[in-house]
Amino acid sequence: MWQRSVCVGLLALALGYLCVLGPELPPAALRQLSASLLGTLRRARSLEARTVAAWQAAIVRPARGWARVAVGVNACVDVVLSGVKLLEALGLEPGEGKNHAVLNSRQDLREAFAHFMERGAAAERFFSDAEAFQAIAQTASEHPAAQLYVGGNAALIGQKLATNPDLKILLCGPVGPKLHELLDDNVVVPPESMQERDEFHLILEYQAGEQWGRVRAPAANRFIFSHDLSNGALNMLEVFVSSLDEFQPDLVVLSGLHMMEGQSKEMRQRRLVEAVASISDIPTDIPIHLELASMTDQDFMSNIMHQQVFPLVNSIGLNEQELLFLTQAASGPHASLASWSGIPDVGVVSDILFWILKEHGKAAARASDLTRIHFHTLAYHILVTVDGHWGNQAAAVAAGARAAGTQACATDTIDASKVFLKAPLEFVTSHTEAPSKISLNPDEPVVHWHREGISFHFTPVLVCKDPVRTVGLGDAISAEGLFYSEAYPQ
Repeated sequence: MWQRSVCVGLLALALGYLCVLGPELPPAALRQLSASLLGTLRRARSLEARTVAAWQAAIVRPARGWARVAVGVNACVDVVLSGVKLLEALGLEPGEGKNHAVLNSRQDLREAFAHFMERGAAAERFFSDAEAFQAIAQTASEHPAAQLYVGGNAALIGQKLATNPDLKILLCGPVGPKLHELLDDNVVVPPESMQERDEFHLILEYQAGEQWGRVRAPAANRFIFSHDLSNGALNMLEVFVSSLDEFQPDLVVLSGLHMMEGQSKEMRQRRLVEAVASISDIPTDIPIHLELASMTDQDFMSNIMHQQVFPLVNSIGLNEQELLFLTQAASGPHASLASWSGIPDVGVVSDILFWILKEHGKAAARASDLTRIHFHTLAYHILVTVDGHWGNQAAAVAAGARAAGTQACATDTIDASKVFLKAPLEFVTSHTEAPSKISLNPDEPVVHWHREGISFHFTPVLVCKDPVRTVGLGDAISAEGLFYSEAYPQ
């Protein structure tokens, strides 16, 4: 870092010296030397600072933005606190760990938490006893160390969009009194969406090296559990769709389909059919964005793709785990890849995104509205669109990447000293066709390429060195990308 500072100082002196000598030098020579020194000065800045500056120039509002956005249907209150502190407050003693697929008692909670803490692994479980869960949730939410946040993908997207004062947001989901209190004033909740009790998701954190009895965590992570029936059954979907007539949105954002994984296969299948019928009632001139989330059942993912959910929506948001799971579930390109190794390969990601739009996207011979995918991973984002349907996507992908840096670091703007460039500086755009090789230029960080009527916009992410809060990061990214996007009337 100090070498760069010295270099900048010397260059500044050189420029000053040029100004003094200016009258004695030919104008052409002066111009050439000045341009050369200024170019060197620009390059002396960090890659991160140059990327931030280039984003600032690239992120412009669309010519035709949204005025009213309707968001549904999963919402809850995230209660975040130390797992050890909660278990101590519940009077639970340390003991041996044991995995439980479902938590039926406080004893199950104690054993499951110890099991995963000992491994430093994340896990999420359903707590079956409603009354016991409510008592635990009350203890957790009233704990002095507890932090309460808006939770649920739909509510998080709505909350992020509501930070734009010229947007009106409708949020439909199981909204209890505490969640209603946490929501931005710019978020409208229909009365039919309100319920007497909040849906609490308890997020029990532990730090690397933290001990509870004989259990010692090898890494920091979290254990999440809830008794969430409303979101699991998509109870508010029909209320959401029926509220659109009065609200008259320009854009609909839908999330929560993944919550149905906790239902029985028969219940899930029936509810998915009902969900498709409800989504079909949304007027076709209103774009619909579907935000995907973590799933483990390949049959369920395949049903979402093939039972008319994908063709009903115009846009999809997803991360690297969901993208790989999707291609595995549908035997798409690179489906034999068991998991990502490090940063997901850009060419592999590009092939899968292209396949989704080619196989399930809008085409002359296919009844589908899907024309846009926003892919986000830690190191970079890609926005893929069918030509002629979306505008301002260079700004949108840059805005999404900027949101990742500011939210993770909890800053209003990106501080270049607190982030680092993790994206590959060189990559190929495909592994299934003759690829282009691209070298990343931080002064032009949004890269564009084209493939059979489909456009790709790529930008790196500036990763926060010491992240403050990562819960809901994907939702914030998708929300910001949508805010800067423009859908062309068809």
